[in-house]
Amino acid sequence: MHQTVRMIIISGRSGSGKSTALTALEDQGFYCVDNLPASLLTHLVASFNTQPNDAPDTIAVSIDARNMSDELKSFSKVHSNILAHQGMACDVIYLDADLQTLLKRFSSTRRRHPLSDGQSSLTEAINKEAHVLSQISVAADLRVDTSHLSPHDLRRVIQQRVAMGKPHQLNLLFQSFGFKKGPPLDADFVFDVRCLPNPYWEERLRPYTGVDRPIIEFLEQREVVSQMLQDITRFVMQWLPLFEQSRRSYLTVAIGCTGGQHRSVYISEALGKRFRDRVAHLQVRHRELLIDG
Repeated sequence: MHQTVRMIIISGRSGSGKSTALTALEDQGFYCVDNLPASLLTHLVASFNTQPNDAPDTIAVSIDARNMSDELKSFSKVHSNILAHQGMACDVIYLDADLQTLLKRFSSTRRRHPLSDGQSSLTEAINKEAHVLSQISVAADLRVDTSHLSPHDLRRVIQQRVAMGKPHQLNLLFQSFGFKKGPPLDADFVFDVRCLPNPYWEERLRPYTGVDRPIIEFLEQREVVSQMLQDITRFVMQWLPLFEQSRRSYLTVAIGCTGGQHRSVYISEALGKRFRDRVAHLQVRHRELLIDG
């Protein structure tokens, strides 16, 4: 192959947003294939050797529980063969959501779950699907928790974190969240900043968030906040080079406070500013505010 071909494998449990993710990549110019049998991935890669001039250089493939079980069991071997292939960069993106969200989505669409057999409940089918897709889940370079994402939000995440990325270039995300809604499923590191002074208890500050000047000034004046920020910065800065050396494509650092409105937002924004010149592809996202920066 005369150039590096980038392949994105999209997978995840039914209802997690795979179709939306694949469409987002297609809109970005990827050649997309839905529900490809896992064993055919090897043949697809081999085709780039026989027709290198006509082959697309960005391709996205969706693999899910509609595959035969033997196909999914062989994924680990197939994936290893792809990674060993010269001129090929491959990332596995695994979408998921919490059980209640998946149940709600199936109830609203009245779709039949692909693993439903008429004898087991929807909950049992959803849980079984996690086991069926376990090889793909373990191999994931990036996990995306879609529990709190609308289709529009998911499209934006895929476009910004996946489509705009480059092969073998680390994509770093600092994400704030509120423990009230549970920690994100897709975080590599989670830092709890609920021990910091809470602007919420200052009534005049409640209408603001961590991106607003009154909250920023409140937290900047607290030495303990500065210490927490410095400690997290030191930790990420120390280990970031090793992730880059291991050719890691994605790293998600989640910062949580109680409601995800003030402290975690401020810390995430501050970390983003500190690492902006250190990482080529950096994003800051606020889950509870639905803001990306």
